[in-house]
Amino acid sequence: MQMIPRNPRNGIYPATDDYVHAMEVSGAARFLFVSGTMGLDPEGKAPDSLEEQLSLIWSNIRRILAEAMTTDNIVRLTSYLRDASYAEASQNVRIAALGNRRIPTTAIVAETLVPEWLVEIEVVAAA
Repeated sequence: MQMIPRNPRNGIYPATDDYVHAMEVSGAARFLFVSGTMGLDPEGKAPDSLEEQLSLIWSNIRRILAEAMTTDNIVRLTSYLRDASYAEASQNVRIAALGNRRIPTTAIVAETLVPEWLVEIEVVAAA
């Protein structure tokens, strides 16, 4: 499988250092669409702090992906933030989780189904 970031430089605003405009994926035989994942512990409880929830979200995403792939296979990510002020912390944890890889991302401020869920993240992975 080959992943080619696509960042046009003319006629569009520039992508920042933490994402790319698009990712071309060729030669993929499998795709994994991961549901919105929350920062819940194994008992289904959300810790109070944003930092703890973000840590659990990425732990949960890694566990889900481990059934078929790894975070290296993520080709698209959408974050649902309960408050816009969570964007920077979510971005920093995403960058740490993906290392030097940059992928197309979207952050949306939305009311989550449960008020204690501060962030929800869904990903698409390919292999």
